[in-house]
Amino acid sequence: MNAPRQTVILIDDHPLFRKGMIQLLQTISDFEVVGEASNGKEGIALVKTVKPDLLLLDLNMKDMSGLDVLKQIKAADLDTRVVMVTVSDQTEDLVAALRLGADGYLLKDMEPEQMVDSLASAAKGKIVVSDNLTHMLAVALREQRQPRSPHEAGLTEQERRIVELIAAGMSNKVIGRELNIAEGTVKVHVKHLLRKLDLRSRVEAAVWAVEHLNKG
Repeated sequence: MNAPRQTVILIDDHPLFRKGMIQLLQTISDFEVVGEASNGKEGIALVKTVKPDLLLLDLNMKDMSGLDVLKQIKAADLDTRVVMVTVSDQTEDLVAALRLGADGYLLKDMEPEQMVDSLASAAKGKIVVSDNLTHMLAVALREQRQPRSPHEAGLTEQERRIVELIAAGMSNKVIGRELNIAEGTVKVHVKHLLRKLDLRSRVEAAVWAVEHLNKG
């Protein structure tokens, strides 16, 4: 039996880009576009009404920034995953979006094949970041003072297992199934381990895990 298709909404103030993305999404059998908006205010209302599985969100829009839209979507406590799709390759924009809870950050100038692969991964609950930005993120995190090992961070064995699974790109729901615990319990563990690691997002935790888990 095939898995249900992922519902998608786009919020972007460039009509040609929206049209191109919709055409691209139609080539991915996992996706079904259920709405689009040309500005943040309209987009927030649409997302709250439709509650899509995935939101593709522009960063720089005329009426309000994508970061402000992201804040409101995350504050609504929906299950919608949010992937920023933007022209900005600035480290501060990348880090700000991920710290506000974005589930991915992709550049608009990606090759169509790369975009398709990234969005297909997003459909499976994985965190997606353009390849040429992952190094920038790692450098930005390295400049901060984080614990260098699970022991130094005071992570429990369960928290260590969860951060490993986050680094593998698993969503809370999938982690819950993997560890045979409730998704709500996973959320609590994630909140605790982020505090212990002095991080603000799952993507930062994934980068930390790749750099430090084999060291202690």
